[in-house]
Amino acid sequence: MAAPEVVIYTKFGCGYCYRAKRLLDSKGVSYVEHDITMGGPRRDEMLSRAPMARTVPQIFVGDTHVGGSDDLHAMEESGKLDALLGAA
Repeated sequence: MAAPEVVIYTKFGCGYCYRAKRLLDSKGVSYVEHDITMGGPRRDEMLSRAPMARTVPQIFVGDTHVGGSDDLHAMEESGKLDALLGAA
């Protein structure tokens, strides 16, 4: 079974984005990063996937909306992130 695709929407200079990517990198997770600093179609895509999301990063694992950096780290601390990533 293949691991689900991880997508992260970011903005230039965002410390929370850096923190989330650092956690994913430390776990060896590959991800697709969409920089929405200037808005555009990727921002619209993010909003269609998570209509209430107004901040970055916004992180998706497969069809699951994880949320932001704090949410990602909370999943890691609770031990749920590996299972979501398919590493259980």
